[in-house]
Amino acid sequence: MNENNGSTGKRDLTKIKTPHTYIIIFFVVIVLWLMTFIVPAGLYSTHEIEYKAANGQSDTRTVLMPETFRYKYDLDMDKLQVKLQDLGNDEAKLEQLGIDGDKLKDLLKTDPSVWDQEKLDSAGLTDDVIYKQFNESVYDTSHKVYKHAKIWGTDDTGGFGVLNYVFEGLVTGDKYGAAVGIVALLLVVGGAFGVIMKTGAIDAGIHAAVTHIRGFQGMAIPILFFIFSLGGAVFGMSEECIPLAMIMVPFIIALGYDSITAVCVTFVASQVGNASSWMNPFGIAIAQGIAGIPVLSGAKFRLIMWFVITGASAAYIYVYANRIKKNPESSVTHEEDRYFIESMESKDSEINGKLNAGHVLILLTMLLGVIWIIWGVVARQYYIPEIASQFFVMGLVSGVIGAIFKLNGMTWNDIAESFGKGAADLAPTAIVVGMAKGILLVLGGSDPTTPTVLNTVLHGFGQALRGLPSIVTGVFMYYFQSIFDLFVTSNSGQAALTMPIMAPLADIVGVSRQIACLAYQLGSGFIDAISPTSASLIGVLAVARIDWLKWAKWHVKMQGFFLILGTAFVVIAVLINFA
Repeated sequence: MNENNGSTGKRDLTKIKTPHTYIIIFFVVIVLWLMTFIVPAGLYSTHEIEYKAANGQSDTRTVLMPETFRYKYDLDMDKLQVKLQDLGNDEAKLEQLGIDGDKLKDLLKTDPSVWDQEKLDSAGLTDDVIYKQFNESVYDTSHKVYKHAKIWGTDDTGGFGVLNYVFEGLVTGDKYGAAVGIVALLLVVGGAFGVIMKTGAIDAGIHAAVTHIRGFQGMAIPILFFIFSLGGAVFGMSEECIPLAMIMVPFIIALGYDSITAVCVTFVASQVGNASSWMNPFGIAIAQGIAGIPVLSGAKFRLIMWFVITGASAAYIYVYANRIKKNPESSVTHEEDRYFIESMESKDSEINGKLNAGHVLILLTMLLGVIWIIWGVVARQYYIPEIASQFFVMGLVSGVIGAIFKLNGMTWNDIAESFGKGAADLAPTAIVVGMAKGILLVLGGSDPTTPTVLNTVLHGFGQALRGLPSIVTGVFMYYFQSIFDLFVTSNSGQAALTMPIMAPLADIVGVSRQIACLAYQLGSGFIDAISPTSASLIGVLAVARIDWLKWAKWHVKMQGFFLILGTAFVVIAVLINFA
């Protein structure tokens, strides 16, 4: 017995503080970096394919060629020199391969010991061209190449360094995707909602809504779940959930539930829709186009699947939400939710349940803004840049209304100050987005033509499935897509990387390509609801003030529930020969 505290000396596990998200990602980065010393790098050649998009028009996409996988080997320049001398006499072949004959002759006059890929590229001898023409005959296959990052460095100083993963992750991509695009979206949306929150319109609206639906709160959970799931199914809703969560989190908490319930009826619901969609143009439509089957085919089966999975998931969270409503202290986010509760309580005396004209105008502005965004995404294929601009307009108009009506004593300077404060509130989340992107950088990125560990893993799984029973193959395809989504969270990106392998593999093992597409969409949808590399999830969790590890510990059971549902539908699809 410990004399000081009267305890048995056992550690109180309930008081262990969970690691910060930054710490978790840091250790994931280090573990994956160490893995690159063990797993050799591999690569593929790629080509352009044409397929029919969801709108019925032809589109093209660059996809890998599964039969071209090879481990990264160093070139044997002496062997290459001999082969190139023979090739230099075949003008027709040179023209076919796109090789400059004169530059090749100049290259052959130099010592092959000083050749490198840059010199070969200048003559049109890219790695793809060399492999296509000579296969492995000009490589030193005695040992595989392991590609790993340095301890420190940048692309400008000799190569990416693992300890610079935060900066390099933040500046990766462009305005259309992670990380730069998502970071910019977070800051702009955060600023816009900072302005809107300053007006007090959302607080007044929530107060009025809760007052008027008293006694019918329970219906809100399944209704909202179906609405957000429909958004995921129809247009792949994901990033859009971040700003919408800013409204839904305090609203759900005001109804007597918790922030976990709010995340579930928004982001999780959208990913349920993504996973079971019959028409998502950024997910299943691209996968089917790459797999060479009619786009949006199999819609009847998927409509049934969407309804069943969405209904079952809504029931799951409905049961949880009602348990929390009866005993709020049982919520793992009870302490975090006090922030929203105290904020609303402090404003109740100011609001008094009444909406004035300024509040109504701002709420109408937000409603029209959301309609504008949905129309833009569905009808005009608006994406991150346009959505960010739309939210900025929404925030600006709301700020002007707030200043004119003097809402919350708002002045013109308050518009600028609240925008800055709102952006600052989401700055930590923006850093997490960059860190999460750094995980992929440590593995070498997701480019199939670049030697990476990810390509090797992709190839290895494809080989492992050969010869297995069809049901086992279908289920393992689903499980693999789930694991792969932890590293490549882009639906279209994952389709481009995996479907060129999974589609022909389905032919070999005796399942339809439709089932390969089904495995893809289930795997790429559900796991986004827990993946620490999902920028959208991290953004929603930040809005709800939930630490990722705390979320993962709670949500892992729901992921098990999803796994059972997904496995069941894959098995059913195999048994009925879904095609």
